[in-house]
Amino acid sequence: MEYGQFCPIAKSMELIGERWTLLVLRELHMGARRFNELQRGLPLISPTILTKRLKELTDAEIIVRKKIAGQNGHEYFLTQAGKETLPFILAVGQWGMRWARGDLKDTDLDVGLLMLYLERSIKAEYFPGGQSVIHFKFTDLDKLNSWWLVVKENKVDTCLENPGQEVDVYLTTDLKTMIDCWMGDLSYKNAINDKLMTVYGQPALTRNIREWLCCSVFADLPPAEEI
Repeated sequence: MEYGQFCPIAKSMELIGERWTLLVLRELHMGARRFNELQRGLPLISPTILTKRLKELTDAEIIVRKKIAGQNGHEYFLTQAGKETLPFILAVGQWGMRWARGDLKDTDLDVGLLMLYLERSIKAEYFPGGQSVIHFKFTDLDKLNSWWLVVKENKVDTCLENPGQEVDVYLTTDLKTMIDCWMGDLSYKNAINDKLMTVYGQPALTRNIREWLCCSVFADLPPAEEI
């Protein structure tokens, strides 16, 4: 879309103002590199639209597309111009935490996206030994209600099937409570005290969950009406 204005805001929006573009950039900033990784963070985007947005960003020199050595497919990397979109994306997120969080609907509570964020939020260095497992059980979901995060050699993988390994931490709650804790709207301590969540396992890990499970970068930012 062209706005026909010399204003830098208008010119910026011509490049990154199309639907899904900012979310594609969000995923790239969070470490997604391949097409399927981007789709995992944006499950409702069609492959056609994602392909189009990636081409637009490439043409604008906001990202570069590189062939994966020895494999089929490509990876996408932010250029310097792309990296400098981060403050803008963070500002949009901060505004959303202050002014738009009241519009959260049940249909926005995506367990797949939550688990992707939890996977990215694990501090692997806090887990001793060769492999550790965290089991999440969501009591209000009929499907996709059991997830395992497997921490091995500073890498975290998400499993929908029991990996068959000893579990270090069991965490049982409903989806909204887990999202509220990760977003910083509810502390793990209060969720446990109010019987919204049960946690058991290795005491060194269950004593302070936020020590090894980072919250959202927007956590603890109060809504505008509370400022």
